[in-house]
Amino acid sequence: MTDLETRVAAPSRLRRAAPTLLGYAAVRVLGLLVLAGWSAARGTSAHTLLTARWDALWYTRVAELGYGYEVRLANGDIHSNLAFFPLLPWLERLLHTVTPLSYADAGLTVSLAASLAAAWGIFAVADQLYGRRAGVCAVLLWAVLPVGIVQSMAYSESLFTALAAWSLYALLTGRWLTAGTLALLAGLTRPVGIAVVAAVWATAILFLVREHRAGRPPTARPLLGMLLAPLGAGGYVLWVGHRTGDGPLGYLDVQAGWRNGFDGGYAFARFIAEMFTPFTPFPPFPSALAGLALIAGVALVIWLYITCVRQRQPLPLLVYAGIVTALALCASSYFGSKPRLLMPAFPLLLPLARALAGTRTARAAGTLGAVAVVAAVYGAFWLNGSGPP
Repeated sequence: MTDLETRVAAPSRLRRAAPTLLGYAAVRVLGLLVLAGWSAARGTSAHTLLTARWDALWYTRVAELGYGYEVRLANGDIHSNLAFFPLLPWLERLLHTVTPLSYADAGLTVSLAASLAAAWGIFAVADQLYGRRAGVCAVLLWAVLPVGIVQSMAYSESLFTALAAWSLYALLTGRWLTAGTLALLAGLTRPVGIAVVAAVWATAILFLVREHRAGRPPTARPLLGMLLAPLGAGGYVLWVGHRTGDGPLGYLDVQAGWRNGFDGGYAFARFIAEMFTPFTPFPPFPSALAGLALIAGVALVIWLYITCVRQRQPLPLLVYAGIVTALALCASSYFGSKPRLLMPAFPLLLPLARALAGTRTARAAGTLGAVAVVAAVYGAFWLNGSGPP
């Protein structure tokens, strides 16, 4: 597609996606209204929960003060803000500089805008593959995830999902330089940006192999896309290693200070198993129910990915979703954050979106509306309780 065709097509794509984006915005507004009401009833601040708690606070500190801040815990662990990738703080600082917004409100504004961009990107991917109805359902399913309220927080999930979705769309439509550039930016947003890099590399290699077998000479654009893709994640990891003096593996040491690592899921499995033991001051039955719910949730995620493979989703989506899922499920710490870490794996929702798109409109709307209400209530309860670690 030429630059002129791209400029002409963009407004058309936005018009096609506009009703879906309005539906997505309605779900997010519902979640925020329920959160505001719940927080007011409890005497807490919804604004603080969205902008100045947990990771949002760390991102704001990076935006305001730069890197170098750390907290030493009583057990010897060191929580360093080098664990947080820089693109969201950069955008917070930029928006704070050019507007009257505080750093925290700048982060919230970036996240809200990015969530709409992510919804549009998810729609574009699903529409490209399965049609408009499936695109609408995919976006609304993503909106009504139980932890969907994170999409409206000053977190990096929305920004990352937007970059990942549009990079995958660029791969599906043969825009190699766009895909590589967006992968670079995704790699500056979260460690899981390597999933987008892998999708670019796998798709480009497959394309080049097919071109070679067809007797056509290799083209430069896929190679340039491959070159661009890892520069973001790789550059930041190398910079952290240089800053800490620990070399290329310095970032892993930073993550170890947070007790984050990759152990193939052993710690998570042990965490679930402990829910079935009576060695707690609480009755074991509710804990066992939570354990069964976790097992069911993991089984559902695995089943969805297997279904994606069986439905022959394009390679970039399978590579991306597979790596995001593996990293989320097999991380060794912060088990309560796993649903949030899985949120960018939107290709897992496409089998459900296709099935929902095949039902009558009234039934699909009723189902999504009911789930949206439940998700809004859960999101308000969650943020006023344990919240996203």
